[in-house]
Amino acid sequence: MAMGLPTGATERGMIECMDVLSSRILLRPADRDRSRRFYRDTLGLAVYREFGDPDDPGLGFFLGGGYLEISAVGDGTTARNLALWIQVRDLGAEHQRLQAAGVEIVRAPEREPWGLLEMWIADPDGVRIVLVEVPAQHPLRRDNR
Repeated sequence: MAMGLPTGATERGMIECMDVLSSRILLRPADRDRSRRFYRDTLGLAVYREFGDPDDPGLGFFLGGGYLEISAVGDGTTARNLALWIQVRDLGAEHQRLQAAGVEIVRAPEREPWGLLEMWIADPDGVRIVLVEVPAQHPLRRDNR
């Protein structure tokens, strides 16, 4: 960073931006089956993927340009049951950039058992945000056509 420039500014005067590739809303309902029925059957959202236990699956729904994912079980409070999932190109670079910007890193980057690289942060109101890098050989990168 050049001397005298504000945090995140480049010598050309531009602010560095996160390179977001995709995002989704993660909903952790108190009753996952009830929520699956509501979003799939009542609202009629199209399912884009089903995952996990076949008897109690997680579901992902199309939401226009984004997705809503019903997974895990929450504790019934609004803030704790909402998380934003944001896919980024380079999680290591985002970790360094956000840490330098003073963002609280709730959980440092880790490779999850399902193969994704994830780091957790929180917004100023405590909404959890998971930043995700999808490794090159992960199934989410495969063309399933």
